[in-house]
Amino acid sequence: MRSGRSQTRRLLTGLGFLLPNILGFLAFTLIPLALSFAMAFTDMDFFRHNPFRDEPIRFVGFENFAWLFGHPEFWHYLRNTFFLMLGLPFAIAGSLGAALLLTRVGRRPGLIPGALALATLVLTGSLLALRAGGMSEAGVWFVFGLTAVTALVAGVFTGGTIYRTLFYLPHFTSGVATFVLWKKLYNPQTGPINHALDPVLDGVTNVIRAAPGWFGVGLPLLAGVAGTLLAGWQLRRLRQHWDDATAGQVAVGFGAAMVMLPAGFLLFWLGLSTGLAAGFALGAAAILTILIVRRPRRWGPVCPVDTGLSAEIALALGLVPLLLLGAAGVTLGPALPAVAVTGIEPPNWLGDYSWAKPAIMLMALWAAIGSNNMILYLAGLSSIPPELYEAADMDGASPTQRFWHVTWPQLAPVTFFIFVMGIIHGLQGGFEMARVMTLGGPAGSTTTLSYFIYIEGFETGRLGYASAAAWVLFALVFVLSLLNFRFGNRGTND
Repeated sequence: MRSGRSQTRRLLTGLGFLLPNILGFLAFTLIPLALSFAMAFTDMDFFRHNPFRDEPIRFVGFENFAWLFGHPEFWHYLRNTFFLMLGLPFAIAGSLGAALLLTRVGRRPGLIPGALALATLVLTGSLLALRAGGMSEAGVWFVFGLTAVTALVAGVFTGGTIYRTLFYLPHFTSGVATFVLWKKLYNPQTGPINHALDPVLDGVTNVIRAAPGWFGVGLPLLAGVAGTLLAGWQLRRLRQHWDDATAGQVAVGFGAAMVMLPAGFLLFWLGLSTGLAAGFALGAAAILTILIVRRPRRWGPVCPVDTGLSAEIALALGLVPLLLLGAAGVTLGPALPAVAVTGIEPPNWLGDYSWAKPAIMLMALWAAIGSNNMILYLAGLSSIPPELYEAADMDGASPTQRFWHVTWPQLAPVTFFIFVMGIIHGLQGGFEMARVMTLGGPAGSTTTLSYFIYIEGFETGRLGYASAAAWVLFALVFVLSLLNFRFGNRGTND
């Protein structure tokens, strides 16, 4: 009897301690989730259905979803979301570079005090000289920031754990404060970024005016040749991995699609319709995939169809942006001489439709370099067996070969995990930046899905429509999460 009472007392005590968390989960997660799901199938409107207006809430079935998918604004905001996610490969590359630099910390700690003292004296004297020479205060602060970042990166080679803290410090800064700061940096009249770009763009304008033919013809030709060589290297690599049974049909198809994706963008930028450009890219990718997978393998079909997919996704992080830059060079090169006639001016970063999204991407890149991705890469680098590097040294591998054949393959699972989590965060993010910096403008160019849901739910009051959009966003995130569980635990060298 006493034992039963004791167990009941312990159970009630445990439930008492859990009760605040349970109530919080019910009040702020489970119940709102259920209400949101129910509202997605109704015409719930905050301005029509409230205590001051007696209008019944109607069940509309899938009408909200049909209206959502048929509305051009939804697809426009979805494209904005995916466009901003194009900065993910550069953010991953920056995080990996920071992690690689930080792994070299502590090699020569004796140089730290003298180096820091000398750097402080030189930096202070240089800034005072610039200010005395007539440079504006904004320009001095920009030079200070640029020099500080350069000194920080250079100090990694001789520093200590303080540099790990400094790299990660922006991650603890309030997002709103960061966005307000960058909004001031991007100011077209008083911002230090445009003040620093003015003399640089003047020099570029003079160079283009002096040799317009080199830029009007040479730049597109050079970009086209470089892009073709890079695409050929990737196709040759896919063929070799298929022959060696280290890449399955799915991996080959994905790799071919990533090669042809920039070609589709190039055709679209040259004036082809979206449907024809997408059809060409998909058709060419399908043909290339068929040509590769029809080749007989050296060792027979000994691998599953999805072997090597995570490695191809990791490689696409760097390959696709480079090919897109080449395609941009082909399309922008002929227009540069005409632009140089009137002079190249610094952009209105947040006020121009074409520059607002790239400006936000640059800010996101700065914030992502020292984020959790860097910590994950540091953990991944520390878990690589040193025997692999010793074997590479015995084979006479150079530092570049050590990275490509040892470090990068061992980091493939970490890279794939960061890639999937970055996509999930990219789909859900963008609200704070749009709200603080641009209010979704200009002309909706920086409105993402999350900000669109906020506008529909809390500004226009259409809670049913906003709930439907939120559940569509949930479906996208859920599908990508399934991909993470499916491929995230693949072997290191698959």
